[in-house]
Amino acid sequence: MAKLNLGESFTLSAQAQHLVTHGLYSRIRHPIYFFSTLALFAIALCLHSLLLYIYVALVVGVQLWRARVEERVLAERFGEAYREYRRRTWF
Repeated sequence: MAKLNLGESFTLSAQAQHLVTHGLYSRIRHPIYFFSTLALFAIALCLHSLLLYIYVALVVGVQLWRARVEERVLAERFGEAYREYRRRTWF
């Protein structure tokens, strides 16, 4: 759903094509990162796998880093509009 909300703005690298603030993005700034990490964590819980828990921890670190990079790019491109959006949303 989040990828559909992004439409043409979906890229693998941090690019600021459009400021998407509708759909899931109206509540969560990084729904793809959040829900994919949540799914991995749920799988790790179900499988009780220490290696998978470690993998989830690594994924969380990478996702947080990517989110920071994206937020920096968006703040540079959209300025106050992005800062206002950030105040209204969670992660």
